[in-house]
Amino acid sequence: MIEVPARLGWWRGRAGGAAWLESLPRLAGECAEQWSLRLGEPFGQGHVSLTVPVRLADRKQAVLKLNFPEAESEHEADALAHWHGDGAVRLLEVDRDRNALLLERAVPGTSLWEVADDEEATLIAASVSRRLWRPVPEDHPFRELAAEAEHWTMQLRSNWKVLGRPFEESLVDTAAAAAAELAGSQRELVLCHQDLQGSNLLRSQREPWLAIDPKPIVGEPAFDVASLLRDRRWAIRGNVIGRRLDLLAAELGLERERMRRWGILHALHWGVGSDKLEADLVECARLLAA
Repeated sequence: MIEVPARLGWWRGRAGGAAWLESLPRLAGECAEQWSLRLGEPFGQGHVSLTVPVRLADRKQAVLKLNFPEAESEHEADALAHWHGDGAVRLLEVDRDRNALLLERAVPGTSLWEVADDEEATLIAASVSRRLWRPVPEDHPFRELAAEAEHWTMQLRSNWKVLGRPFEESLVDTAAAAAAELAGSQRELVLCHQDLQGSNLLRSQREPWLAIDPKPIVGEPAFDVASLLRDRRWAIRGNVIGRRLDLLAAELGLERERMRRWGILHALHWGVGSDKLEADLVECARLLAA
């Protein structure tokens, strides 16, 4: 039986989180039996889902991933199936009742954060992004950015008030204006990864780099660079974000201003919760708004 890593303990503070944590050893065991897996020790990184290296019946390596039932990861399997291994890890099996995915393992699996040169890393991420940005059929199951942006704006202002107005209201207003003006003027709609930054791009033998852990949403490509703009945010100095904007605009043919404004909204959406404030994300929004 596997031991649930302590890093996932924060889920106990969320509704249903404690029960989910307690169910993980059982769920992993059931998946191992169902798919004839030999379980290893859980990976040490990541703090949202349980990921476990496994051996298949043919002794090939794979990864068992167990997600908490939530909207952002609900359609991860559908996104991976849509990409079919082109730029992302392959989906081998899925059990929707258990929120379990059996995935291709990227080997050696070191992340883009190991690439020290920021321009090189940004260009690598851009090359993978370009491959993932594909149109979806009309009957797709994914959330849509146009509708989500309006909800994010309302939730942001509410959370900001609940937290005691911890930073300038002008930043909230800037994000709200971006959502209102950008959501309805998107031209090219594709399946966006939404969290394509260094820790979610892994070295692989099958392809040089593969994306993992999508939070899929249908929107324009200019939105999908938001996480990349603030990548390694703990080390952002000087005009790093500005240089990334220039590089991505040139490399991907995207409008710099749309990338910048989506970046403000997304940083605040992920950084300002009803019970938390991530100051570094707020600072990234501030840098983008400057």
